[in-house]
Amino acid sequence: MPDDAQQHAPRPVERGVLPLAGVRVLDLSRVLAGPVCCQVLGDLGADVVKVERPVVGDDTRQWGPPFLGGDDPSERGPSAYYLSCNRNKRGIALDLEQPAAREVLDDLIRRADVLVENFLPAALAKFGLEPARLRSLNPRLVSVSISGFGRTGPLADAPGYDLAIQALAGLMAITGEPDGAPMKVGVAISDVLTGLYAAISAISGLHARGRGQAGASFDLALADCTLASLVNVVQSTLLTGRRPRRYGNAHPQIVPYEAFATADGHLVLAVGNDRQWQRFCRAAGRDDLAADSRYATNPLRVENRETLIAELRREFQSRSNAAWLALLAQAEVPHAPVVPIDEGLAAPQTVARGMVQTATDSCGRTFRLLASPIHVNGSGPLPVAAPPALGEHTDEVLRQWLGLTDERIADLRTSGAIA
Repeated sequence: MPDDAQQHAPRPVERGVLPLAGVRVLDLSRVLAGPVCCQVLGDLGADVVKVERPVVGDDTRQWGPPFLGGDDPSERGPSAYYLSCNRNKRGIALDLEQPAAREVLDDLIRRADVLVENFLPAALAKFGLEPARLRSLNPRLVSVSISGFGRTGPLADAPGYDLAIQALAGLMAITGEPDGAPMKVGVAISDVLTGLYAAISAISGLHARGRGQAGASFDLALADCTLASLVNVVQSTLLTGRRPRRYGNAHPQIVPYEAFATADGHLVLAVGNDRQWQRFCRAAGRDDLAADSRYATNPLRVENRETLIAELRREFQSRSNAAWLALLAQAEVPHAPVVPIDEGLAAPQTVARGMVQTATDSCGRTFRLLASPIHVNGSGPLPVAAPPALGEHTDEVLRQWLGLTDERIADLRTSGAIA
């Protein structure tokens, strides 16, 4: 972000006044869905403690390049992938293969408000993290379990990977050019959506507990959350029994609502109702389209999609991007240019919302991080703390959460239970 833009960005709100201040979250998850969930809770003020394996940590620490500090192994920090979903957390390293470490984990569970995990069933049993045992350790604990297919059903024991889930849930089948191959979404969207559903679940559990209910347990499946994300496409299939097809950048039920190539770029046109369609036609100088009975209403435009879109494609190529953007803005027709991510990050609206913040890690490296998109009580962006180094806060958390002495912490470290 340019220096002058940084100066005009809003200042983050203080953590102590955030809605989840005082809530303790134990993050036993790895990769993306669970870390996204816990990052949201940390953004909102919770004290999130991320538990990782000694030496290697979360797999995503090595999912690069790029890496913080560059790609030289002697200088590099964690990957951009890890940084993207672990802000506003503290980190400890526990070797859960060791009984002493599992005892420490049990003590942490007793003092936690929320636990988030994404272990396979065999690991849940091995580490004593089954719902019944969690309730025995801490009846008030809100537990959130994330897996590929949920804890019930014939695929309960199967691991879940975002790409496979996108394929199995039908998302890939409706994504891509109409005559092209099935295509995944450009980010691991199944993981991200499941992480958000998991955060909602955790917060609802805290709300229920505040009304006197015992700690709730939640079962989140990547497959379920991805299927739920297909909203109108799934509902159309349920109503008609027909298999949906791919529309590329177009919309199955709204026309024109897609991307168009201009004389020198691309933009999207999003005509959502018939009034906007008439305004578009007048602005483009196409009164003939406005008067054409085939295109008078949205259902008719959907029915006659092919002829209309062919005509609009020719029309859009007659002007530059800048000319179209000015014309559509003046006519108040929904539209947007297609911009690369780096331009989007530097856009005035992004800066005004404080979506990019500066953080400094424990090694003194300063870098830019995305902030939370949540704004509370009209304030600036939520505060951003750098994702933790592996085991960075082990001693601090064991002292604060468990009251362990330095001698006890040293003994655990010597045994290899912590790092």
